[in-house]
Amino acid sequence: MGGPGDPPEGTPEGAPAGGEDEYRSVVFDESFVRAARLQEFSAQERMADHTPAVRRRPTLQRGLSRQALILVLLIAIAFGTAIYMGVRHPYQAPTAQPPEPLRMTVIPLSPQTAVPGSASTDELYAHSPAAQFRIGAEGITLPASRRTAHFSDSQVVTALTTAKDYLVESALDPDVLTGSATRPVRILLDPQQLDQFDQSFERPMADGRHAPTGWLVRFDPAGAQLADSKIRVQGTLQAAEFDANTLEVIADHTFVYALKPTGSDAKAKASLFTVRRELHFRFDRDDLRMHQAELAVSYVQAGPLACSEDSVSRLHPLLAGQTAKAGGPAGTDPYATGSATALCGSLAKSAQPKV
Repeated sequence: MGGPGDPPEGTPEGAPAGGEDEYRSVVFDESFVRAARLQEFSAQERMADHTPAVRRRPTLQRGLSRQALILVLLIAIAFGTAIYMGVRHPYQAPTAQPPEPLRMTVIPLSPQTAVPGSASTDELYAHSPAAQFRIGAEGITLPASRRTAHFSDSQVVTALTTAKDYLVESALDPDVLTGSATRPVRILLDPQQLDQFDQSFERPMADGRHAPTGWLVRFDPAGAQLADSKIRVQGTLQAAEFDANTLEVIADHTFVYALKPTGSDAKAKASLFTVRRELHFRFDRDDLRMHQAELAVSYVQAGPLACSEDSVSRLHPLLAGQTAKAGGPAGTDPYATGSATALCGSLAKSAQPKV
């Protein structure tokens, strides 16, 4: 007789011994039941609504785990950092160094004879070393620019262009030449040099730091005025790296002005006045971006001037027919290269027009 769990007819042929069910290994636990897509209605639900025996359950919405969200966030941060480092300039200086005070030297050149004059400014220029000079800003030419180890072509061009703009505003602007304006020059300077610039005009001193004529060219309006607005100019601009974060531009130009006494008529004789300026400009990346310059060195020779006159605040040119005692043992030619060392030099005869 079979056991209580056996079929009345005994174990069917081929069935597992001991009543083992072949599906007993399949376990329908709670998670399995919950995950099922189909759910059977209860008997009461089927009697009331005559609905099908089963219904479809809504699909469970599974969100990202917290660990996955953190991983995605970290990847996004890393990717953003890589982009920022890629577009950031590799030579960007962390901080800009404050500019040094401008060092300036203004040397008056005293004529050895009476200043030559003529009623025709064209004649004066034609018989002077400035005969082949260009007129105005055309005489300030930009050299072919090349990138440096730490600065691009465009940055070098910006430095040269800013230096040229400074030369034009500080030596060719009629309002600056007469002393009625300084702003066109001031706005081109590094902001950290503005205090020195302002002090130079408020309290001029012959200390190599605070001479207005070291920053720009301006004449005493009570004594001289332009006889010809076509100022002659010739010189050079050179750009090179001062260090890895600074560009330097050296400008060496000679400016020749035709002057006559203030208030004189058109028939009054004019004379030539020559100013040679050697300026050293420095540019960090902030200066290049703002179209400004740091003026580091200003070396000026100007004449004909009397050595006894104050050349710190304004230039007091000697005009046609005027004379002055020689201020130095040898003649200094502002058209020639080289630097004078005396506080006052003699204007070489070769620098004067032969009229």
